[in-house]
Order: sequence, then structure tokens, then C-alpha cells
Amino acid sequence: MRSNQPISRFILIEPSHAGNVGAVARALKVMGFTDLVLVRPRWVDVLQRPEALERASGATDVLAGARVLGSLDEALTGITHLCATAMTVRDFGPPTLAPREHLRAWVRTLEAGPPDSNQAADEAAPEPAAAGIAFLFGPERYGLSNADVYRCHASLRIPTAPGYGSLNLAAAVQLIAYEWRLALGGFDAGALEPLAVPPHHATEAPADAAAIAATLAHWQEALVALEYLDPAAPKKLLPRLNQLLNRAQPTQAEIHILRGVARAALRLAARAKG
Repeated sequence: MRSNQPISRFILIEPSHAGNVGAVARALKVMGFTDLVLVRPRWVDVLQRPEALERASGATDVLAGARVLGSLDEALTGITHLCATAMTVRDFGPPTLAPREHLRAWVRTLEAGPPDSNQAADEAAPEPAAAGIAFLFGPERYGLSNADVYRCHASLRIPTAPGYGSLNLAAAVQLIAYEWRLALGGFDAGALEPLAVPPHHATEAPADAAAIAATLAHWQEALVALEYLDPAAPKKLLPRLNQLLNRAQPTQAEIHILRGVARAALRLAARAKG
């Protein structure tokens, strides 16, 4: 698999059962994925606990390579497309979509490659940067928080029987991992060819989710300073701005511009108050 194959990351937020973590590792290895991140798990040593090792059943290498982090922000480096997994539609959240249709559509966007595909052979074209996708799973008892769902580009909803949509964490990961592997083409030789970035990012990758979050925090500070945003009653302004940035897929250079605007606003606000 070449270097610009998309990052495929699976993030568990506050998992509480070590056995589930082991079963998740097994589910990922079966589908050929290894990038597992745990955010604030109940047990600090969850990756070494007997229940996890037993349920991993041959996927202990995935557990050994997994990372335990203190915040979601730390887990999003390199991620350009973030998918929540939530059975309940959230107001002001991202669109709720079926995994198969959404993931295949996203892959088609990547495979489209640069728009100028007829570039002369002697013309040096920049190497397209790899994209990164992450799938976000919430705590076993109550699922993802609204704040975490709002950060995502899409909310994936697994079709289930009416009246009972409760899935075990490892089962949910298995289904999403399977759908993502199908979207990549399965395990056929041609299916693992590298995917290009979306056409409008042919020469520069979109900023990752961590950069989007930092920009949003910077804009929040500036909007409060300008008295446009009341921190005591923010309503849904920030989730809506988050979705706007997700749709725009700004590059890192564009992120610098947006944060420069925030810095200028903060300077003007400070001058006005001085």
C-alpha cells in the first residue's frame, strides 16, 4: 500500500469495557485496518487488561499499536473527513447518511483526482497529498455527545430493525469497517491503489480536523471580543460555523487567512476597549 493511501482511523471516545476494546481490535484486523485511538478510556491500562487481550483473539498487534489520548483534538491530526456514528439525528448536526452510499461517494470524489489530468508529461505536477478519514464511536452507555457530532462532516446511521437500534460497540465498528473496506474495493489487487485528493485540493491537502477545531476556537474568541457572540447563550452559532468549515474544506493556507482575520478582530476589539 503506497504512502498516499488514505488514513483510516477508528476513534473510541471514553470506552468503558476492556473486552469491547479487544473485540474492536479484532474487528479492525479482519478488515485490514490498524489505526485505533482511544480517547479518555475508563481504564488507563485498557490495552493491557486481560479482557482486552482475550477478546482481541489474535489481534493483539492492533492493541499494541493503539494510542490512548486525553482529547479528541489530539486524535484528529491528518484527518480531513470525520464521520460520527449515531443512531439519533441531531439538530444542527451534519447530515445523517447510510454508510454504504456516503463512503462510496467519498471514495469517488477522491478517485476523481486533479481536474487537469491531461497535463503535459514534461510538466512537473505536484504529488497529490493523502486524505484521511476517521470514524468516531461514543461511550457504550450513551453514545456520542452533541458537541462531538457537530464536529463531523457526516453522521453514519447503520440501518437496523425499527424499534431496536442498539448495537454493541465492537459490532458497530465491525459494520463500519466492513462498509469502508467495501468502499475501498475490498481486497482485490486493484482496490488498494492509492486514491487522489479531491479535485480542488489537487496541489494542497485540506486542513485536518485539529486545524478546523483550532480555527473555530480562535473565531469564538474573536466573536466574543466583538460582542457578536454571547458566551452565556451561544445558541447554535458555533456548530453552524463548524459545518460551514467542514463543507468548505479549507486548505492550511486558507486556515492561516481565517485565523489572521480572527487575530485582526481581536486587536481591533482590544484597541476599542483601551
